[in-house]
Amino acid sequence: MTTPITNAITEDDIANYLANAPDFFERHAELLAAVQLTSPHSNRAVSLQERQATLLRDKIKVLESRTMDMIRHGNENAMLSDKLVQWARTLFLTTDPLDLPGRMADEIETQFLVPQVAIKVWGVSPAFAQADFALGVNEDTQRFAASLTEPFCGVNSGFEVVNWLSNPSDVKSLAILPLRAGLIGSTEAAFGMLVLASPDALRFNPTMGTEFLARLAELASAALSPLTRE
Repeated sequence: MTTPITNAITEDDIANYLANAPDFFERHAELLAAVQLTSPHSNRAVSLQERQATLLRDKIKVLESRTMDMIRHGNENAMLSDKLVQWARTLFLTTDPLDLPGRMADEIETQFLVPQVAIKVWGVSPAFAQADFALGVNEDTQRFAASLTEPFCGVNSGFEVVNWLSNPSDVKSLAILPLRAGLIGSTEAAFGMLVLASPDALRFNPTMGTEFLARLAELASAALSPLTRE
């Protein structure tokens, strides 16, 4: 009498056997050619080799896409660096301190395609006290600038600094950059503010990286700091 099998072989048993017997398909190579799988792109059955080739092609496409993204981002970063150098060059060539804030704002609009830019500096030396860039800044705004440890990016929710711009009603998003003698994040007192504004609500948003804006603020601060010296 044949003893019935009480423990049926499971898929896990088969998988474990094959994992521990890597030479199984060497001894039974004909099985590999007979294996049929479902295509990931249709419901038809394909051979194991064709399925593997399809998966490999898909992986190559993903890698190619990532490579193109890296190249594109690299090119964009290179272009941005070139624009930053050109902007800084303009600052170096501006010899009259009274012209510097206006030239700085104009070049940001031109080089970085920012629709509206404004710059205010306070605590300036007496020679610059009546300049447009030194007027119209209240204490609340100065305290707000002092509280910023990094550039602020977000929607226009009625910030006072929007009134520094030529068309406040067009502003949907903005970046507010504190100007201080030290690097962004330092405890140095803020002596000014650089405002970038756009009619696009997503141009300056809270999720965007601010590293480039921080470098922009540091360069602007260095260029404008002589205005505060006696």
